[in-house]
Amino acid sequence: MIEWIAAFLLISGSLFMLVAAIGVVKLSDVYMRMHAITKAASLGAILMLASVSIIYIQWIVWVEALMVVVFVIITAPIASHMIAKAAHKTGMPKGPGYIMDELEGVDTSLPEKEE
Repeated sequence: MIEWIAAFLLISGSLFMLVAAIGVVKLSDVYMRMHAITKAASLGAILMLASVSIIYIQWIVWVEALMVVVFVIITAPIASHMIAKAAHKTGMPKGPGYIMDELEGVDTSLPEKEE
């Protein structure tokens, strides 16, 4: 029974990774691509690591999988935020369907240090 649960998690994680890959290829602009890869690939990696943790019943595997999950949860939003900020700052074109840009005309650079 435990093998079936692990197989389900592994297949689910693989499908999320596939959706992320298709999103990167098919979506129209950098913002949509960034959103697809961040959400789907993060959940896919977490599901696959959960599957590995279920199959290998050893505490070291659980600790390593947990460390990787925490790393993914921390770094994925930060990386996507930095990609979006860089894309906006360099003026990357937006895809169809954008109604307004709330950061248009806002200076997002850091203030200069006074000495």
